[in-house]
Amino acid sequence: MYAHLRIYTVNKGMMEDWVKLFNEKLIPLLDQSGINVESTWINEEKSQFIWIRSYGNSLDDIEKKEAIFYGTDWWVENVDMVRGHLAHREIITITNKIEGKNRFNII
Repeated sequence: MYAHLRIYTVNKGMMEDWVKLFNEKLIPLLDQSGINVESTWINEEKSQFIWIRSYGNSLDDIEKKEAIFYGTDWWVENVDMVRGHLAHREIITITNKIEGKNRFNII
């Protein structure tokens, strides 16, 4: 499986609005695009929103599913509003496809 570990620094005072937007608008749109939200966290300071979204079994799945998501009418019309909540975004591509086995049995 290929996924993104995403760490968003949310603008001060906007975390509550961000979480509402994420739950009410972004999760349904991601689901429709074939992108799965695996888990979400907020740091103790309530300044960072950390989450993992997964795409499928190939890097091509990331490109295809993100094209669907970022091409939706809702996203195109609201991208500035959505990103206006965020001071910084860090996106790390991760996979569970590791050669051999380790103590966690990740293959």
